[in-house]
Amino acid sequence: MSLPADQIQVLLRFLAQDAKIPLAMAMQKVQELRKVQLNGPETIAKANIKSIQEIFKDEKLSKQILAAAKKACKKRTAGDSEPIAPPSKRKKKAEDHTSSTPAEIEESLELPSFEGDNAELLGCTVYTNRAPLVLAFAVATLKYTMPKQPLSSRLSLAQAVVSANSRSKAVSIGIEEGKTAEEEGWGEGQPTVHVLGRKITCLRRWGYEWNADANTTEEEVALWGLDLEALRRTNQSKFKDARGGQGQMPIHTADSARSYLLKAFQDPPEKESLKSTKKMPASAIIRQREQNAGKVLRSIELLCESYKDHLSAEDLDRRAWHWYVRVRPDVGGGAAGWGSKGEVPLKSILDLCRKNAS
Repeated sequence: MSLPADQIQVLLRFLAQDAKIPLAMAMQKVQELRKVQLNGPETIAKANIKSIQEIFKDEKLSKQILAAAKKACKKRTAGDSEPIAPPSKRKKKAEDHTSSTPAEIEESLELPSFEGDNAELLGCTVYTNRAPLVLAFAVATLKYTMPKQPLSSRLSLAQAVVSANSRSKAVSIGIEEGKTAEEEGWGEGQPTVHVLGRKITCLRRWGYEWNADANTTEEEVALWGLDLEALRRTNQSKFKDARGGQGQMPIHTADSARSYLLKAFQDPPEKESLKSTKKMPASAIIRQREQNAGKVLRSIELLCESYKDHLSAEDLDRRAWHWYVRVRPDVGGGAAGWGSKGEVPLKSILDLCRKNAS
């Protein structure tokens, strides 16, 4: 029996607010939690850590979720009227690459590539939910619409799109309440760019010279995507776009976006079941998902390449969102459908490529 929509909202609020899981990840995992009857902080608090780790695939993150559930239940038992703790006041920090050069940072973020025949892409189907596919479309499209931006910036801006879309959708179906940080004007005065047709507030990364051969103009300065929701939670209205560096500004980090992308594209369920039967090592499953991510990105790149000489960067950006809508996995609507996965045949992406004029 399916979980009532209000209970799904409680579970999502717990994961996103109390356990401090990114909303996009929370949406992806809620269905898996429901399947094993982990429907809220009360049941999660009583669960074995291994059952949580089987879903989140990360020991540290699983312990964080279990501790948050126990804390939430303890507060509720003590008579706290709010079972879910308020958002964290901690600021999101940027990647810890203080000892690395910009070139080394970009190299460490390299994404998997696909060098095989396109026929292999045509026969490939991945199993995912919608948020990672938005992320993949944004990262791949930015390679052509903002080619002067380094990979770290493209990952950050792409994650900003996913976060903004998730927040807006959460409000529209009642999982979150009130206006978004963007609607309230947080980040006002900062530079903005458009990614997949959506305005994204940015932070200039003054002095970040990742390409020694390039003469960077002010319009080509590397960017971070600002985390406006985190900015609102910190309640700090004055953040400077200064040449002194990014300071304490909350950003969408490239590392977290990359990690999310590489784990998100599974084989279809029947193939995943076969792996379990054959007891495929976890390392092989991880490698397979990374290869799938490379295939997804390459398919989107081929689509963009077919149009890049025929559309302006602005038109290509807008078109990319419509392409995503046409190929995204088919899932249920409303709160009950959030986090649900579906199949995405890469042929559906490649079929959108521009046909050569006769």
